[in-house]
Amino acid sequence: MASSLSSTSEKRKTPSSDNVNGNQPKKNHWSAALSAAIDDESVQVYKDDLCTVINDKFPKACIHLLVMPNENIANLKSVNNTHVSLLKHMLKVGKETAEKVAAKANARGSFAHFRYGYHAIPSMALLHMHVISQDFISDSLKTKKHWNSFTSDYFLDASQVIDDLQANGFIRVDTVRMRKLLDNELTCHRCSNNFTTMPKLKQHLLMHIS
Repeated sequence: MASSLSSTSEKRKTPSSDNVNGNQPKKNHWSAALSAAIDDESVQVYKDDLCTVINDKFPKACIHLLVMPNENIANLKSVNNTHVSLLKHMLKVGKETAEKVAAKANARGSFAHFRYGYHAIPSMALLHMHVISQDFISDSLKTKKHWNSFTSDYFLDASQVIDDLQANGFIRVDTVRMRKLLDNELTCHRCSNNFTTMPKLKQHLLMHIS
C-alpha cells in the first residue's frame, strides 16, 4: 500500500452536479475511475479530511499527480465561492506533495519544476487538479491533444482559477475556444520551436533536460 501522509478520511458527500457530459457515469465506467481512487488506499499518495492525492495512471511526465476533493464535485462548472478554501487547500497540498515526491526521487531541473492546474474540458468525472513536472518524459504522452492539453491555455492555472472564483463566484470556460487549442501546432514549451510529429518533439525535449 502506498504510504499516506495522513490516514484521516471521511465519507464523500452526495454529488453536487452532473459530470461534463451532463450525466453521472455508471460506477464501472472508465470516466468514474477517480471516484473509486478516493476510497482505494493502495493508490493514494496522500489523504486528509478534504482531499486525496494519487499518481496519474497514465502519467504525461515523470511526476504526474492528481489532487481530488473527497467531496464529490463533478468539475469546475460545479464549483462556486463556497469552494474557494477547498481549492486553496488542494493547491497547497499539491505543492507540498510534489516537493516530497521530487525530493524522494532526487529530481532536479525540469523533473522538479511543476505546474498546477485543471483541464478546461476534463475527460474524467470528478474535479481533479493536475500536478505535473515539466520534463514531459513519458511513454503515455502520445498525441497532439495530450501535449496541448498541458502546454496551452487549455491548462487552467490553479492560482488563476482561484482568483477567478473569488472575483466572479463561478468558473466560466469557453469550450469552443478550448477545443480549438487542442489542435495547436506542436510547440516546445521551453524554446517555442515547432515540430511536425510527437516523436520529433519528444526527442527534442531530451535536449532541455538538466
